[in-house]
Amino acid sequence: MPQSASSSVQQARQFLADRLREVVKDAGLDGKDLAALCGWHPSKVSRISTAKTQPSEDDIRAWCAACGAQDQTEDLIASLRAVEGMWVSWRRMERTGLRRAQESVRPLFERTRWFRAYSSWLVPGLIQTYGYTEAVLRAVQRRRVPVDDVADAVAVRMERQRVLTEGQRLFAFLVEESVLRNGYGDVDTQAEQLERLLSLAEGELPNVTLGVVPAQLGRARMPVEGFWIYDKAQVSVELVSGYLTITQPSEVAAYADTFATLADMAVHGDKARALLARARDSLV
Repeated sequence: MPQSASSSVQQARQFLADRLREVVKDAGLDGKDLAALCGWHPSKVSRISTAKTQPSEDDIRAWCAACGAQDQTEDLIASLRAVEGMWVSWRRMERTGLRRAQESVRPLFERTRWFRAYSSWLVPGLIQTYGYTEAVLRAVQRRRVPVDDVADAVAVRMERQRVLTEGQRLFAFLVEESVLRNGYGDVDTQAEQLERLLSLAEGELPNVTLGVVPAQLGRARMPVEGFWIYDKAQVSVELVSGYLTITQPSEVAAYADTFATLADMAVHGDKARALLARARDSLV
């Protein structure tokens, strides 16, 4: 992944590199000493120390052993795994099918109490109907996943929707108007999904708000990538190539500000229902 995709990822990499440099310094060694002890070219130590190259778990084990710091090995490996978890390509996440990818976010959904989701592509998963989810995941499976476990993945996503009615949780969903006309599934599937959104816009669930950002000229902010904000702690972004997790407070705040701007641009209540009804009626 390009380092420019998120400063959160690069900062995490830099933090790990800084810790590794401290291990060398505490051992009274320099980069050339470490390279000689590990049997590496000095440039490898330099690249790892400056966060230009991410070390492997074996690299960290060798690094700590050479510095006599074996007691720090597992902690540093845990930090490495945390960095790796911030960016996951779709190929890696979905290599065994779609079900596991759906299950992986369950703990995050269960511990979150305030959800904010914006989508410029499709209806957010928590408020999708069964048919719409099946159409979306089937399209994903055909495009990039060799394993066909769509039925199981749909079941997991549907089960996850229980968070809408369990516990003291708040949900704010924003979608671009174009989402209302993105044709996943057949006419009946799309109509059912729009009816679901109409119910939410009418206040079916008091802890859920739904806004639609109208398609119009001269808008204050253009559509951006879809994202979820979990409480004030984490943002998840779905990109074309993979799944990005952001925890850096300044970046989380930037997404929160973007959400607030888009929410101000969105219509709610009667105006949102009018857009939803218009999209539904256009299917006939």
